[in-house]
Amino acid sequence: MNDPGVSRLALLRFLERVQERDLARTRKWIADEEAREAERHVGEARRPPAPEWLIERGLDRTNIVAVHTGECWDPGKRVRPATRAQAIEALRHQVPACAKCRPDTALGIEV
Repeated sequence: MNDPGVSRLALLRFLERVQERDLARTRKWIADEEAREAERHVGEARRPPAPEWLIERGLDRTNIVAVHTGECWDPGKRVRPATRAQAIEALRHQVPACAKCRPDTALGIEV
């Protein structure tokens, strides 16, 4: 560093090249992150809307275990989207309503 053969100007030029390389790398990171953000926004815009009602099926997939609202936080693993009419029909046929999201109350049905 204290080499008398290297001029101060040469050291400053070297520092400049290092900083330009670092700046180029940072700008690439920024561009990559902007591309990821744009892709994330496109994905969110293309995502289909959440269903209003869910029907949970049993292990054999033929019997219906429960009816849930679309915002239920504990719907189980075997749920399928359902229409309002399907949810009402299931509740009228004595399928239990989820005790957590109360779809019967949301549908205005007394079980």
